Parts: sequence; structure tokens; C-alpha cells
Amino acid sequence: MTISLQSQRNHNGWTWLRQISALMLFVLCYAPWSPAGAVETALKKASLMPLWSPQAQFAGYYVALDKGIYARHGIDLKILKAGPGYSPAQTLQEGKADFAVLWLTTALKRHSAGVKLVNLAQIIQRSSMMLVAKKSSGIKTVKDMNGRKVGMWGGELSIPPRALVARYGIKVREVPQSHTINLFLRDGIDVTSAMWYNEYHVMLNAGLDPDELQVFSLHELGMQYPEDGIYTLEKTLQNDPALAKAFVAASLEGWHYAFAHPDEALDVVIKYMREAQIPANRVHQKWMLDRMRDLIMYDAPRGLPGLLKQQDYEGVGRALRANGLIRSYPDYATFSGRSNAREK
Repeated sequence: MTISLQSQRNHNGWTWLRQISALMLFVLCYAPWSPAGAVETALKKASLMPLWSPQAQFAGYYVALDKGIYARHGIDLKILKAGPGYSPAQTLQEGKADFAVLWLTTALKRHSAGVKLVNLAQIIQRSSMMLVAKKSSGIKTVKDMNGRKVGMWGGELSIPPRALVARYGIKVREVPQSHTINLFLRDGIDVTSAMWYNEYHVMLNAGLDPDELQVFSLHELGMQYPEDGIYTLEKTLQNDPALAKAFVAASLEGWHYAFAHPDEALDVVIKYMREAQIPANRVHQKWMLDRMRDLIMYDAPRGLPGLLKQQDYEGVGRALRANGLIRSYPDYATFSGRSNAREK
């Protein structure tokens, strides 16, 4: 039996349609699903400079980067190198970073000097800074530091202890302090600057007993100086408020993930520490992450983490101005940038 040319053409046409239909079915079944009408958009490039080298103090950012949280929020983030010789405030001022982690005191001093900084989120809600002396030195009160050698970090990190000294009306012999406390351990200075989540634990690991130490916590002395916050330039916020809002949301999500999965967060932090060729002590990093949870979440029942409280901001501004450390400070609503960048 013969088949006509027209019949053969019809047969070939139906075969082609069946092949196309099968291919479309395969694609629909096995290709990644996306919502109807969704359009892929390119990630926005952005950069962040932390206050210091990789460590658990910045776990939320590294976790958000490593787990793809920034990418899910539409950001292709690069965390810039930080640590000795790097200034987050200067890098931000020069436009070489989109976001930076700064202390509130640093941001206010820079703003007073003409740099239009905006606080997008306040990560650490209270001061964790302390001045520490050995009880053997005879220092029992802040006034006992009068005339004594006090180790202070360089730049704006010395603002809080200087404000404390000014508040008590004493004069101390300031000694430049490096990123170690070796000078204090060897009795080269009478008092050292320290952070609760870092240097204080180093002292304990060095063999000092808590009972041997006289600790002056700025927070317990009534100096409510919020520390690590996320900052950007006013013009950056104005140019792309959506980027700033997304960055804050992703960063806070990173912190929540880090606290919910501490072992995984430590793995991430230590990975980045090793990549930066920084010695990584897991026990110390765990202490740091635990203290960061205390500092970030301690006021969470009464307020959302990430919020710079107006009373804290104005209190620090008044104190710095009264002590001659800044000339003026801006209106809270302008400085906080809360209407544009923070989740409602």
C-alpha cells in the first residue's frame, strides 16, 4: 500500500508537533519553577566594611553572605578587608564602601566635621566597652585613675573613655593601645581598654581570675553609648533607598540565623578568618558570639533589634557636646534615616 505525498507531509507535521510538545512538557516538569510573571533582575552590587577583621563580632554579615541571604534580597555584596590600617569611616566618606559598621560616637564626630552620615540600623544596643585594672594596682574607683597610665585605642574608639574621664573631672596619662592587651598583662599600663565580648575574655584565658580584676563597665556607669551600627552616606540613601532597606533587612536576617544556628555561624566565621589568615580560636569566637547575642537582643522585648532609640541618640549627642568632643549633632529623624531604610 502506498502513502500519498500529502499524507506523508501531514504525518511528518504531527510527528514534529508531538516532539515539540514532549520537549515543552519536559521543560515544565524539570526546569526551576518561578512565579507567573516573575522577571529575573540583576543583583545590585554593594560593599560593606566592618569595624575590624573577620570575627564573630560581625557574624551576622558573614552568615548572610555565605548563606545567600543578601542575594535573596537582591544584593551582590562584597565585604571589604578591614582591621589594622583600615578606617571604615574614612572608606565610607571617600565613597569606597556603600555601607560600614561604626560606633555611634564615631558617626557623630564625623557628622560634626561635615560628613553626612546616616544610621540605617543600630545593631549593638548598649555599650560593651570597659576599662579594666588589676586590683593589685590599688585602683578601686574611676577617680583612682587620676594620673595613672590608661591604655586607649586610636582614633574615634578613644571617645567613650575620654568622655568618662571628662565626666569625672580627672586627668590620665594616655598610652596608645594596640589590638592586643599585652602591655596590660605585663603591667606596662595601669588600666586597659577592653570589650566585654573580646579583650575581657582574653584576660581570663591568660590566667587572670575575675576576682583579680577591677572592671569599670561604661554601661553600668550610666554611659549608654550604643556601639556597632550600620551606616551609609546621606546621598547613598537618597540615591537608592530600596538598596539600603534591603541591606538592613538581609543583615538582620543574617544575625537571626546566626543566633538560631550558632555552630553553623561559627563554622562560617572561622572559614572567613582562615581565608584572611587570622588565627581562629573557636572557644573565644563562641564567647564572642554569645556576648553579641546578649548585646543585640538584650532590649528586644521592648523594641525591635536594629532600632537606634531616640533617647540613646540624644543622650550621647548631649554628652559629647558637653565634653567638647563635637560641636553639634543633627536632628534624630534626619540622622536615623528610619523612614527610608528600615522595615516598617
